[in-house]
Amino acid sequence: MVLRDSDPEDIGGYPIEDRLGSGGMGVVYLGRSASGRRLALKVVHGQYADDQEFRTRFRREVEAARQVSGAFTAPVVDADADASSPWMATVYIPGENLGGHVRREGPLPLDRLQELAAGLTEALRDIHRVGVVHRDLKPANVMLAEDGPRVIDFGVSRAAEALGADALTQTGRVMGTPPYMSPEQLTNPRDVGPASDIFSLGAVLAYAATGRGPFDSDSPYETATRVVTGTPELDRVPAELRRFIEWCLDKDPATRPTPDELLALLKGEPIPPRPTTDVSVAEQPPAADAAPRPRRRRGLLVAAAVGGLLLALVGTGVVVRLVRDDDRVASQLPAGWRSWTAKDTTTSGKGEDPSPSGTFTRCAAARGGLICAGDDVKAVRFSLATGKREWGLPVDSVPDDTSSMEGDVLGAVGDRVYVYRNDQTVPDDNSGESYERYAIEAVDARTGDVLWTTPTQRGSGAMAPDLTADNSTAATTRDGVLTVLGTEGGSYALLDPEDGDPRWKQPMPEEECLLREAAGKGYLLCSAGKAGTRVSRLDPATGKPAWTVTVRGSLTLIGQSGGRLLLADTSGPTYRSIVAVTASGSHTRHTIELARTQPGAASLTLSRGTLYFTLSNGSVRAVDPRTGRQTWNRNSTVEFPGRPIASATHVFVASPSGRLAALDGRTGDVAWTRPGRGVGMPWMGGEGARLTLVGDALYVPYGTRSVYTVDAHHS
Repeated sequence: MVLRDSDPEDIGGYPIEDRLGSGGMGVVYLGRSASGRRLALKVVHGQYADDQEFRTRFRREVEAARQVSGAFTAPVVDADADASSPWMATVYIPGENLGGHVRREGPLPLDRLQELAAGLTEALRDIHRVGVVHRDLKPANVMLAEDGPRVIDFGVSRAAEALGADALTQTGRVMGTPPYMSPEQLTNPRDVGPASDIFSLGAVLAYAATGRGPFDSDSPYETATRVVTGTPELDRVPAELRRFIEWCLDKDPATRPTPDELLALLKGEPIPPRPTTDVSVAEQPPAADAAPRPRRRRGLLVAAAVGGLLLALVGTGVVVRLVRDDDRVASQLPAGWRSWTAKDTTTSGKGEDPSPSGTFTRCAAARGGLICAGDDVKAVRFSLATGKREWGLPVDSVPDDTSSMEGDVLGAVGDRVYVYRNDQTVPDDNSGESYERYAIEAVDARTGDVLWTTPTQRGSGAMAPDLTADNSTAATTRDGVLTVLGTEGGSYALLDPEDGDPRWKQPMPEEECLLREAAGKGYLLCSAGKAGTRVSRLDPATGKPAWTVTVRGSLTLIGQSGGRLLLADTSGPTYRSIVAVTASGSHTRHTIELARTQPGAASLTLSRGTLYFTLSNGSVRAVDPRTGRQTWNRNSTVEFPGRPIASATHVFVASPSGRLAALDGRTGDVAWTRPGRGVGMPWMGGEGARLTLVGDALYVPYGTRSVYTVDAHHS
């Protein structure tokens, strides 16, 4: 398509080359990254951009979609929910979508149908493994690439569910196209899970085989009713795929197949038994809502479907609203999630007492698992859904080394988790002395296999890869891992995610410098003496500064919000101001005076566009970074709280012992708390737990290498 005069020249720094299409949600452009990779950039329409709830949901769904990767999906590589027009970039998949191809060429032949069935099934397997439900699988969201089908459009469609005149009463509102929606999407959207995508898979394959959806009619209302109560029309579906599609279209989500069962069916293999829950975890009480629910009678389902549906055409799709008496919003939880508590027992074998005694330093979610690192453990994986410990790696050591060493998770992108290998007091054969040696490693998030190891610093002054604001020697970006290299930290480099080799290496300036990340991009912050702090955005292709600005004061980068980098002096006796630098365009600098001076002893965190100042006595203060105004100040009841993490409605803080508090995001009032679960000593383990939020599942590290999870929305 031809670009229009009103189309932007670039989006998020990516030059625009062509217009690929438009629809009810927004416009899709063809862009290109600095390395030459072609991207599909989706910019949402203004009606969505003006809705704050959409932005909140969009941000959360993109974060979840970033975890999805695989041979049959289009991975998300970048996004900005805070831009004037929110956008998302995925890998560009050349080809035609399934809907357009079938309309032009007719139904697919059997061999291509079987390839499509296998490819889409594998795509859903990869999507569901990381706790994501697509919810809008339809022919238009299936691209027919040369090397197989690709599932596209993660994030945007689910974010659109947030829109509406009264979001609190329209809790069943969902986005979708009736011929490819599941019955539960129309009758009970709060309970939609992975099985809903399986139903949509059956409908998509029926369309590919016959040119019509299995529930098609002239009226969207009639189509929705047939989805809930009718029998699918499959007479023209080839016999070889009839059983596959019929199984997918079962009205009961519990009896639909899993992707693994479908793949076995396609291969003619025995159907694998469904896994049973057999988890060895500590302190695991039964979930509060674990009692079996009575099955709803089919008549009630039909009444809900027919009496509660409001159909309104939006663009090329249909928005389906179901008004319910229950005004609770559905929790967004990983597939199969339930409340759990677990403890890691990975041992290093050092000394007489190899049992762990310290905490987890940091955790990150990747590929359906929670990957944590800490005292004597390089990385350990727990299932996001069940807490099952699936693998663990002790920190590397050398013989006769009995010192306690801490691992750390540097970041997680796709199926890779970046950690550091800590080799201490290594003997030097020439001098007889010892030195420290460090390396960054990429670990397969699913299996725990070490994919590559790249040495970073060594020698008497060597420093471990560090993410702390005051001593940052590493940063995980969308393009790879930035790290300091050499015996004296004389250079910095970008490590390629595939093999760990430096894509480039640049000499470190003579001044004291730190590596930082914001919105997936890498920055170098260097002391400029009396002039202040020099902030450089690093070009991912060369490592040279793409642009540089100098700001007054000794500042560190806190993060990015609303298209602006936020910096503050974290070393002074008080916080009196913050500095904002526009991340694109003219890179203008603006000092925002804080309406109330904040104590310098407070930890400063940016989460979901709000600055939080936290003190060891449990005080949490929320500040709007656009105006400097303090919106609230509350005692969280949590001593030595860790860094807050915000959801769409609440702010969460936890203590080293696992005491958890949820504060109302608007007022700061304590909504609910959970008691501590173990011994936590902040003077040994530092600040309180670093929390991880996946949808509405909140993961709380505490005590001695332990972690538990709660439903943050319904706790």
